[in-house]
Amino acid sequence: MEFSTILIVIASIILIIIFFFIYSSLSLWFQSLVSGAQVGLFSIVFMRFRKVPPKLIVESKIMAVKAGIPIDTDELESHFLAGGEVNRVIKALIAADKANIPLKFNRAAAIDLAGRNVLEAVQMSVNPRVIETPMIAAMAKDGIQLKATSRVTVRANIDRLVGGAGEETILARVGEGIVTTIGSADNHKAVLENPDTISKRVLEKGLDAGTAFEILSIDIADVDVGKNIGAELETDRAEADKKIAQAKAEERRAMAYAVEQEMKARVQEMRAKVVEAESKVPLAIAGAFQKGQLGIMDYYRFKNIEADTEMRGSIALSGKPATPAEGDA
Repeated sequence: MEFSTILIVIASIILIIIFFFIYSSLSLWFQSLVSGAQVGLFSIVFMRFRKVPPKLIVESKIMAVKAGIPIDTDELESHFLAGGEVNRVIKALIAADKANIPLKFNRAAAIDLAGRNVLEAVQMSVNPRVIETPMIAAMAKDGIQLKATSRVTVRANIDRLVGGAGEETILARVGEGIVTTIGSADNHKAVLENPDTISKRVLEKGLDAGTAFEILSIDIADVDVGKNIGAELETDRAEADKKIAQAKAEERRAMAYAVEQEMKARVQEMRAKVVEAESKVPLAIAGAFQKGQLGIMDYYRFKNIEADTEMRGSIALSGKPATPAEGDA
């Protein structure tokens, strides 16, 4: 008696659980049935066990079927389990179909799983977007700096969304093209007179190759004259040459001063030798007296000659002509 009661309780619980799952799925099944989406009741029930939201899958399939896009339920479940945005992919497929853009579910799912907003890409294919570049500075051949800003009109390329470069690459390539075009101009006036030549030359380079976008147009928004870079470079070069010349002049001055000091030292050395030689004269005279080689009259004659020489030297320094008597003396 007790065992049968337990079985009845267990069966009742199982029936209640089954009824709960089936009853909660009946509304979605009926909705799909009325809409012609053909999603089985048990398929909706088992979605809960696979941790797939049945409402999202059913509503997405209904949306696709009403738009005339046949999609299998398993594909929607697989995309959700892979981490994709099912609703966004369906909306992108519908938008592409209305705009006559060829886009399959597998392609849209791959773009979505790659991390790109496939719906935004389809919208950008229909309605191109304008990207404004930052201020780009470049120098013409005459040394004048020009600053330009541009507006790039791009359209998403569905075929290159997976693996294609983004907006940063477009901006970098456009900036490089503007710098190259301005740099190849003979003078800045030619660029100011015809700024459209920049956009034409940049477009000819095919800057959208390998990117997820197609460049429709490049319009120069503003061109301003900047600094005279050539004059500044010449000024800096002249200043550098001036400093080099000053350094060389200072080096020569230092060398001349060193030579002058060396000559002064040699003069002092020579004077010392002269003084040393003069100091030996009295000793030589005394030695000559002792040896009898010099007499007293010879000594007085030597002193007279020495006095006469000093007198003539003082007269020469004063600038007065010598008298005949002084000359005879």
